[in-house]
Amino acid sequence: MTCYDRTGVTYSLTRRADPRLAAVIDEALGDAASVANIGAGTGSYEPSRTVVAVEPSRVMINQRSATAAPVVQAAAEALPIATGAVDAAMAVLTVHHWADLATGVSEMRRVARRRAVILTWDSAVHRDFWLLREYLPDAAETDARLAVSIETLASLLGDRVSIAPVLVPHDCVDGFGGAYWRRPDAYLDAAVQAGMSLMALTPKALLREGLKRLRSDLDSGAWQRRHADILRESELDLGYRLVVGEFD
Repeated sequence: MTCYDRTGVTYSLTRRADPRLAAVIDEALGDAASVANIGAGTGSYEPSRTVVAVEPSRVMINQRSATAAPVVQAAAEALPIATGAVDAAMAVLTVHHWADLATGVSEMRRVARRRAVILTWDSAVHRDFWLLREYLPDAAETDARLAVSIETLASLLGDRVSIAPVLVPHDCVDGFGGAYWRRPDAYLDAAVQAGMSLMALTPKALLREGLKRLRSDLDSGAWQRRHADILRESELDLGYRLVVGEFD
């Protein structure tokens, strides 16, 4: 059983692709005519040029659209794809769940002729996010345990690697951990919580007190006063990073 067999039941409801993030990923894929989506989940961010998706969780596969790319149930560490079969391999907010990061990245490099595009996050930046810093320290610890070192990931991708920040828009429609930074009420929603690894994988008892304080601060206006600065922002750097390795 994979992590997402337990936590991914609501993904098709709360984890929809945000078109602005999709555009960033699509641009990074460049001129790749064929793409493999690794750890593909429900199919978010798959461009039309995706020829195969690989996903280990049947729960996630069952939530894929009938029009999504063909999917194979398999793990990143043993891709059922021929060597050099696609121009590019992509992995969106998934590498932190791989059992063996080095093997998974090696497999991406094996199957992709030109590049690998990976969206992940820098835990050192993300842990300063107000939700984790002020209310959910135990979720911050979960987040830190899950996080993959950006430096390690870059080293596994080879000598030609670029790392770029991916800013989160204030009205992001993809409900990952930092998506609701300007809509704090959303973090009190059970369905939203279920779609975030940092909350879904933290025992509920360890979240209860912090979420209670968040509710109280929202009701009193204390949160709004303390965060008046970010309420004026349209996008924010919460540590999400696009890591691209070039092979050709």
